[in-house]
Amino acid sequence: MKSKIIINGGKPLFGKIKNQVSKNASLPILSACLLACDEISLFDLPNLSDINNMKKILLGLGVEIKQEGNITKINPQKASFHEISEKLSKSMRSSIFLLGPLLARFKCVSISMPGGCKIGERPINIHLKGLKTLGVKMTSLGDKIFFNALNSHAGTIKLKIPSVGATENLVMFACTQKGKTTLKNVAREPEVVDLCSFLNKMGAKIYGAGTKKIVIHGVENLKGTTYKPMYDRIVAGTIMTAVAGCGGEVEIENACSYENEKLIEILTSFGCQISSCCDIIKIQSDKNLMSCGQIETGFYPEFPTDLQSMILVLSCVAIGETTIVENVFENRFLVTKQLKKLHAKIQQISSHAVKINSSKLIGNEVQAKDLRGGASLVLAGLFAEGETKIKGVEFIDRGYESIETMFSSLGADIKRI
Repeated sequence: MKSKIIINGGKPLFGKIKNQVSKNASLPILSACLLACDEISLFDLPNLSDINNMKKILLGLGVEIKQEGNITKINPQKASFHEISEKLSKSMRSSIFLLGPLLARFKCVSISMPGGCKIGERPINIHLKGLKTLGVKMTSLGDKIFFNALNSHAGTIKLKIPSVGATENLVMFACTQKGKTTLKNVAREPEVVDLCSFLNKMGAKIYGAGTKKIVIHGVENLKGTTYKPMYDRIVAGTIMTAVAGCGGEVEIENACSYENEKLIEILTSFGCQISSCCDIIKIQSDKNLMSCGQIETGFYPEFPTDLQSMILVLSCVAIGETTIVENVFENRFLVTKQLKKLHAKIQQISSHAVKINSSKLIGNEVQAKDLRGGASLVLAGLFAEGETKIKGVEFIDRGYESIETMFSSLGADIKRI
């Protein structure tokens, strides 16, 4: 029987909490382990369904994985290419991160089109075009694509948009490609920088991560190493937004303020008090929130699409009208139908924009349809009067390590049944 989350809303949040390691950083790093000649040790990987599915895929390829306390030891020496389980591939979008490392190591591979949350088309055309520029041949049959990199080479690629996934895939593929590869108009997200730091620690020669141009000088092979992925800026942002709407005072450890600079600007304009020191963010809120007008998502360093659903919910309980413009994915507003069951006043004015007016949220039963939308329903339940039941918890578990424990530790009345 599938789980539900039950919330009795209206409780303020107080206390200290430690942030988890980033899902969005850990998944490409796990994929990149295929490039190593010997064992890699990764510290504090979060216990998430997406992480566990990626491990299952690697195990299916012959990678040896051992868990010793908080250390995940990965030995890819005996890996050989077998077709990735279609079920696992379709269960998670992040299986696409395996394409670059698999091609770099085995030269000939086939993959099924990846799945994941239904928040938009999220085509892999940018990945494919970049690989074609580097000499990779490909043919498609149904929803499977066959790749041949036997005659691949270095080159220069300008991405149509700064896609995180395409940037990471092309970086991983180019690491062991003889010659100099230049990637322009690349993603600058902290998770991209973290992946490049990991690869450089393995012996790669990558320059410019965090800027609009990355240059890779191919090396013959990569060695094993030890590494701890970055902390999760989206989980930290979720906690901050929850405190803003619930009221209270919380300190978040292992949270970097500059990675969430745009969110902090928005929450401050709503009326929150936020300070930071070293790796701690402190947020205070009295729940007397005022709308800040219009909010737009964009590629880093702009406001992240992964936090858009949370700000949408917060806007429901702020005085005034808020317009949210979604510039990254076309189906990020799927959650609005569920929020209306809680009496939220939301008007969709286009496929990429909604208007939100202040409302009193009332508990009801709702259904999570995607990861971030599901997390925003948890926030809505925390803000609402009465009891909220959330189904589809498996979506939330893809990115949050026991979200009910996280918030109950701060005083929320929330449990899983």
